Amino acid sequence: MCAYNRYNGETCCGSNSLLKNENGLLPLKKDIGTVAVIGPNSDESFVLLGNYNGTPSDPVTPLRGIREKLSGRSEVIYARGCEWVAGMPSQKEAAELKSEALDAAGKADVVIMCMGITPRLEGEEMRVTVDGFRGGDRTRIDLPDVQQELIREIHALGKPVILVLLNGSALAVNWEKEHIPAILEAWYPGQAGGEAIADVIFGDYNPAGRLPVTFYKSEKDLPPFENYRMYNRTYRYFTGEPLYPFGYGLSYTTFKYKKLKVNLNTTPSGTKEVSVKVMNSGKMAGDEVIQVYISSLNSQLTAPVRTLKAFRRIHLLPGEMKTVTIELPADAFSLINEEGKKVNLPGRFEITVGGGQPQKGAGIKETGILKARVDLK
Repeated sequence: MCAYNRYNGETCCGSNSLLKNENGLLPLKKDIGTVAVIGPNSDESFVLLGNYNGTPSDPVTPLRGIREKLSGRSEVIYARGCEWVAGMPSQKEAAELKSEALDAAGKADVVIMCMGITPRLEGEEMRVTVDGFRGGDRTRIDLPDVQQELIREIHALGKPVILVLLNGSALAVNWEKEHIPAILEAWYPGQAGGEAIADVIFGDYNPAGRLPVTFYKSEKDLPPFENYRMYNRTYRYFTGEPLYPFGYGLSYTTFKYKKLKVNLNTTPSGTKEVSVKVMNSGKMAGDEVIQVYISSLNSQLTAPVRTLKAFRRIHLLPGEMKTVTIELPADAFSLINEEGKKVNLPGRFEITVGGGQPQKGAGIKETGILKARVDLK
């Protein structure tokens, strides 16, 4: 990565969230053979940037990033496959776009599909009225039908498929989660986004990004927009089963946690502390994001299911172990009363520390989550 783009690339790489990696499909070898890059987000530079942005001097799309990564080692073929939404202007007929994509996938050893939405569909006060979008808002949270159809037809060919999502808001990729072996959430990644995506897919960067929002299964999981109650809104109050929870993200290595300690004796600044030992138990160096959540177990007030109170990102070599101490803010155990004020009340609290939220029944393996209960008087 060139010096000029180093910070851009580090930021882009760091924000990539690996959502699925069945049987260790990723990272791919650079000499894999023939790679088909398919999808409407594969080679559009504006998709890198979001809605409020400058003009980058050298934007790198996913297609360009993959081509440069594999130059001289593997062949890269490209097909757009479809537009973002049926009925959008296109230089080719929908049937021709799909035929080109199926032909490219048929010739490939592996398929990378760059799908999602764009800042020209979702945003603020936009003149857009197409299926799933109205005025910059989204009326459904899954992928547009034309994209889902293409993904399923490519998958049916029996080739390994990596799904790369580029979007600014969460997507309900339910079928894809069940059937596509590897899914990478890249967001609108910035000018070096294509380089970062290639770095992750081909193993030059071990992903550690965590989801900053909840991925719901359906818009039915969301209360009406006009309802301002917090019930079932955000990870803090959602009582259902998410598709992917806030704070979720995988790595190419594994981590083990042990010896959680909680120190409630306040420091001079009024903070409290938790400490835990974290070990890289895999074969690849990587970052781990240690997350500390607190839940009130018997409050008389309406309390969140849990709240993220602190986190720390650390780097560990294979076999390396570190003892990590994290300060909790002075108001870590406070709740909000009916007057909207923070109050500290006696009660029992649960502290969870690990690489994500504790999850039950979400179809997501819970690893390395340690729990401690404390009573405050």
